[in-house]
Amino acid sequence: MEKKYLTIQQAAELLSVTPLTLRNWDRKGTLAAYRNPVNNYRVYRSDQIELFLRKIENSKNRRSGRKIDISMAV
Repeated sequence: MEKKYLTIQQAAELLSVTPLTLRNWDRKGTLAAYRNPVNNYRVYRSDQIELFLRKIENSKNRRSGRKIDISMAV
């Protein structure tokens, strides 16, 4: 069973950015974090990260003129 929430470190690794970048994106509203109700740490939903990665990939493909089939992506 897949984890529903990711720590800021786990999300940063998946996105190949630093946790500081994620904090900045959260402040700017680029990628909003949820807050753990116990310790107030930032957490990210795994489906939110997947969607963000798809948007990045689609943006790159539009610029390069390539098309990909995301129906196979899980």
